[in-house]
Amino acid sequence: MTVEAFYRLRRTEPAAGFREFDIVELTADVVTDDGDPMKAGAQGTIVGSWDDGSFEVEFPEPEGALATVAARDLRPVV
Repeated sequence: MTVEAFYRLRRTEPAAGFREFDIVELTADVVTDDGDPMKAGAQGTIVGSWDDGSFEVEFPEPEGALATVAARDLRPVV
């Protein structure tokens, strides 16, 4: 694989820039670990990451809600 091809693949990887404590926004509806629905547009904080590339996100409402979210379903809040 050439350096250019690697760069193109990496640049499009949605998880490439996410770290713990980043504020993110959902781009798709998800369900929290407790079964509460979260709508696209909800904002939360990344509090952990998993080996499969997904992230544990904590949401302020309902208080302390946690959801495991795929990187493709998140975007950074700037």
